[in-house]
Amino acid sequence: MKGKLLLCLATAGLMLASAKSYSLDLFQSAMAGNTELKAGQYQVELVDQKAVISRGKLHVENAVTVGTADQKFPATTVVLGESNGKSKIQEIHLGGTNTKLVFAE
Repeated sequence: MKGKLLLCLATAGLMLASAKSYSLDLFQSAMAGNTELKAGQYQVELVDQKAVISRGKLHVENAVTVGTADQKFPATTVVLGESNGKSKIQEIHLGGTNTKLVFAE
């Protein structure tokens, strides 16, 4: 019984450790879903097909489609579009990986 508990705890620890956080700089305000993010530095991580963007007490979750690019991205970058006169996050490219997070329209 104790062996199974330790195995479960070890597995949970590995899952938490695998949720890598990436530094994200916004140089202008942008919408992430229905939330406006002010210019500044944020952390972003992928958790269960959701992009979790955080800064201090602010935590914003958005459903994303995970895509793969042909080459690794040299830095974490944001692709912005415009909707209703406001900048909106369309994609986040995770630096050091070939993973891109595509936000739903």
